Amino acid sequence: MEGGSPSDIMHYNTIIHSLCQEGLVTEALKFFSGMVDKGISPTVVSYNCLIQGTCYLGQWKEATRLLNEMVERQIAPNLRTFTILVDGLCKEGMVGEAQVVVESMIQRGEEPDVFIYNALMDGYCSGGQMNKALEVFDVMVARNCAPNIVSCNILIDRYCKSYRINEATCLLQEIYRKGLIPTNFTYNILIRGLCLAGRLQTAQELLDEMHVRGCLPDLITYNTLLDGLCRNQHVKEAATLFQAMQGSKLNPDIITSNIFIDGLCNAGKVGVAKDIFCSLSTERIQPDVQTHNIMINGLCKEGLLGEADNLFKEMGKYGLSSDEC
Repeated sequence: MEGGSPSDIMHYNTIIHSLCQEGLVTEALKFFSGMVDKGISPTVVSYNCLIQGTCYLGQWKEATRLLNEMVERQIAPNLRTFTILVDGLCKEGMVGEAQVVVESMIQRGEEPDVFIYNALMDGYCSGGQMNKALEVFDVMVARNCAPNIVSCNILIDRYCKSYRINEATCLLQEIYRKGLIPTNFTYNILIRGLCLAGRLQTAQELLDEMHVRGCLPDLITYNTLLDGLCRNQHVKEAATLFQAMQGSKLNPDIITSNIFIDGLCNAGKVGVAKDIFCSLSTERIQPDVQTHNIMINGLCKEGLLGEADNLFKEMGKYGLSSDEC
């Protein structure tokens, strides 16, 4: 029949989707043309698959052509269509164009959802346009679209990267007041920002707050805080944190060990660093190139060139290569 049966359309859409997922957009477009030539009418799903595929490959002219063709066929773009376009444009740094898409969407009577606003905010934040991102946030609230934790995470991340830590911590308090539940990512980016700002006590307090609020810190949380403590020469607190990790169900990994060994070496505690290094095999952690380089550099700084040379030779046995001391 003219237009094709629902099962025919579903079959074609499935294949178009699969081809686009594999990056075979040219083949998907040819397959689409064949479908149309057979009298099977495309649906919004057909076009969404193709638009997403072309956006992913950065083929914006083709994506625009498909959108225009879709409208000419009197197939109305849906929320998914606009989400694909806005998200794709923002990921390519074309936030101005994404803003135009959102404005045209509103003009068509289609309300953007939180995912579209989040994509737009993230695009502005990635481009360093924090004020624009905040404007989008205000518009979202004004249009009765409730921000979610992802919305807040986007802003907190940019606040921290811009060293606007007070505003980031204030937003966390607002999250609590709104009844939103912070994720590990929320806390991790805040702890990282606090550490970069040298506010280590607040970062440690935030770790305690995570426990109180029932959000279990993950390995990234501990590694981030450990790195901050080590970089700021707070080796005693770093050692306490490292021991706490060893005593918990969350076992340190090679990244944790590298951070701590490096911190010890930089603090002139090469003897303790050697003990940690030697205990790695007991903990079933395999030292990598970075571990050896850190340890060799630490030994060299202390004038222990013989030990550094022995460790360098040991690396060769395992097929590892070291930077020069």
